Amino acid sequence: MPFIPHTETDVKEMLGAVGAPSVDALFDEIPAALRCGKLKDVPDGLSEMEISRLMHERAQADGLPLNFIGAGAYEHHIPAAVWQIVTRGEFYTAYTPYQAEASQGTLQLLYEYQTMMTSLTGMDVSNASMYDGASALGEALLMALRANPRNKSGRVLVPRTVHPFYVEAVNATTHAQGIRQAALGYCPTEGRTLAESLKPYEGLDLTAVVIQQPNFFGVLEDVDAITDWAHAQGALVVAVVNPTSLALLKAPGQWGKTGADIVVGEGQPLGAPLSSGGPYFGFLCAKKEFARQMPGRIVGRTVDLEGKPGYALTLQAREQHIRRAKATSNICTNQGLLVTAATIYMSLLGPEGLAKVASACMANLKALTGALTQIPGVTAAFRGARFHEAVLKLDRPVAPVLARLADQGIVGGFDLSRHYPELGHALLVCATETKSAADIARYADALRRLLAQAAAA
Repeated sequence: MPFIPHTETDVKEMLGAVGAPSVDALFDEIPAALRCGKLKDVPDGLSEMEISRLMHERAQADGLPLNFIGAGAYEHHIPAAVWQIVTRGEFYTAYTPYQAEASQGTLQLLYEYQTMMTSLTGMDVSNASMYDGASALGEALLMALRANPRNKSGRVLVPRTVHPFYVEAVNATTHAQGIRQAALGYCPTEGRTLAESLKPYEGLDLTAVVIQQPNFFGVLEDVDAITDWAHAQGALVVAVVNPTSLALLKAPGQWGKTGADIVVGEGQPLGAPLSSGGPYFGFLCAKKEFARQMPGRIVGRTVDLEGKPGYALTLQAREQHIRRAKATSNICTNQGLLVTAATIYMSLLGPEGLAKVASACMANLKALTGALTQIPGVTAAFRGARFHEAVLKLDRPVAPVLARLADQGIVGGFDLSRHYPELGHALLVCATETKSAADIARYADALRRLLAQAAAA
């Protein structure tokens, strides 16, 4: 919507209507010490043509780098039809669908999304999305605290192989609400959670155990064994999954003897562009028995008096979100536009298409790690099965190498040194279906030259 400034006459008329002699008088309750005065460092306004040119110049400054970084956000091909449909006015400008009789299209789409997510995760129910994957994990743990009748200690076991940004976000959003995280170690040769790290917690009160599959290193965890162990301790299992991987890997609903209890993750791979970090959306699915503890909104399907199908928000009244501590969650909206994109993306690809994307990601990762580990000074950190990304070790600090690769238009991966210093000079690389053999060869050639030059210096 274009911005239309008020004229001086408009301002005087509005002030007169509210009985204020001036704008300053309208805000006279604000103490003078809190007023910043004029904004001296704000430049003069630009014309539409000037601002358009400026933004194009800044966009071009980003360039189009060759991307080999994942770490929770992934570059996938998005069919042109996805956002062509998403940006239709019916979806793009749709308001929150509280008025069901006027929002049947939006509600039906959200219902179809929920159906797709339950099918993908093997769970019974899905909500209509969360803000992002990290906040979805935090909400899932608070949900587990409410839903676990056996253990309400708030103690949650979180493997160190869970995305470190997720761990930080969960701590920020849940530590004041009774959630206490305990870290689980990982195998230094395989990169997955050690069974021995679970033993100290046997017999203790545990509210939940978190399992990320594949984990932050791209390694596949022994989800069946951890799930059964957690349930034997009376803990709920909260799964964190990559939705693309579920086209090939076992659904969380099938983990162990009875499956995971709550499943969350980042929905960005399903039709959302990287877009400098967002907006994205989180998904949250669960067993039916926990449906009334789910945060966010849920869309249900019903029939009217004439037997015709219809859709409405269910289990969640708008007013519950102002109930403070008694509310299920303070999440009172969702990422509807991104969910629309995900629904269209999954509809276009279908199960077979999503499986092809996942298979291509695995094949390209294998080709990438094979090419890079042929370079002197580069080795694989872990052995065993993996998906989407892998950890490599360099013979020198990673940050300077990544900086020099960036100078050549290559985003080489994620430096693990800050979060996992025990791994040494470790680099997390990723290859999705968007990478060609030529792309992989370009990265390998650039890295080989850089390391050779550094060795000769």
